[in-house]
Parts: sequence; structure tokens; C-alpha cells
Amino acid sequence: MPFREINAKMVEATVLPGQTMYSQRGAMLAYRGEVTFTPSIQGGQGGLMSMIGRRVANEATPLMTVAGEGTVLFGHGGHHIQLITLTGETLYVEADRLLAFDGSLRQGTMFMGSQGGVMGMVRGQVTGQGLFTTTLSGHGAVAVLAHGGVIELPIAPDHPVHVDPQAYVAHHGEVRNKLSAAIGWREMVGRGSGEAFQLELSGSGTVYVQASEEKL
Repeated sequence: MPFREINAKMVEATVLPGQTMYSQRGAMLAYRGEVTFTPSIQGGQGGLMSMIGRRVANEATPLMTVAGEGTVLFGHGGHHIQLITLTGETLYVEADRLLAFDGSLRQGTMFMGSQGGVMGMVRGQVTGQGLFTTTLSGHGAVAVLAHGGVIELPIAPDHPVHVDPQAYVAHHGEVRNKLSAAIGWREMVGRGSGEAFQLELSGSGTVYVQASEEKL
């Protein structure tokens, strides 16, 4: 794994000859060695179709290609950083939460309606995340951004997890998502928590939840 946690808001990446990684533009804090940073329009192993998908989905968060030999310190906006290791599965994450990731991972864009039907689309509108999300698949590491730190919650076939949509960060595994209304009599008379929707994730996998309802 090329990433090493320095503290909750900073990671160090090891850059090796012949390998690349990608990062958000402006996320480099410092580096040592012979390392180059160049703008990336494709953003990973998705090729041209990944780039087109990102543009159509408005998921085109500017990325940099990082190559050479050395170490790089990454961080962004003082946000907390969560390191996620993928071993062949697919990570579903919003593009603006990607701090840095292995260049070996294949990037794509998924229409949210395909994971939850109409309610998947409703979720995108309600949370402000849009109708698409970014996918990273293969073997490698990903550093994602979050407010207030992250907890990993396992999802099992007989134990679905309900998450406040604004606290959702990412998930991986064989997971289905469904947005459900949580309006009861307290909400109707104005005395509830105001959390009128819940995101239900079922199947097998892991969901990452931040300790805040703020978007990046």
C-alpha cells in the first residue's frame, strides 16, 4: 500500500518508478525526491469513456497525475482522511471526496438509479450528490476525505445499515441502496429531528460514515 497515515488529516504516499497515482489538484502539501505533477484529463484507468462519463455526470473533479520516485504529503482543507484498501472489489464514492488513489485502479461513473432504481435517483436529488457517483475498482489503495473522521460499518445480509444520507461517505461490496422516508407523527408536528430520509444499505460489504452532516 503506497499510503502511510501521518495524522488524521495528512497522509504520505510513496511514488515508485514506472507507477503512477492520481490526486486532487491542490492536495500536495510537500514532497521529497524526483516527483512530477501533471494535469490529468482521464483520471485513472477508465480511458476516454471514463473521461466522457465524468463530464456528463459533472463528476470532473480536477486530478493530477503523480509520477517519478519519492514521497508526497497529501491533505486538503483540513479534512479528515480515511485510507481504504481494495482487493478486487469496487468502491462507490463521490468524486470530490477523492484525495488520492493508485493509478492501477480502474475508474468509472455509475448512474445511481442502477443501484436502487427510482429511489436511487431520489437519493441523489435529496442529498445534493447528483444522479451519478464515481467508482474505483481493482487492487490498490484510496485516500478519501470526510468531515470529523470516519467509522466503518459492516453490512450483512441479515443486518442492513441505515445511514443519514448527508453522513454517507462511500461503500464497497455487493450492496444495494434504498432511500426511505422516515416521517412520523413527530416530524409532521414539527418536533422531530428533521432527518426525514434514511439511506438503507443491504447485502454484504462495508459503508463508511462520517461524524458530520456537512458536505465537502
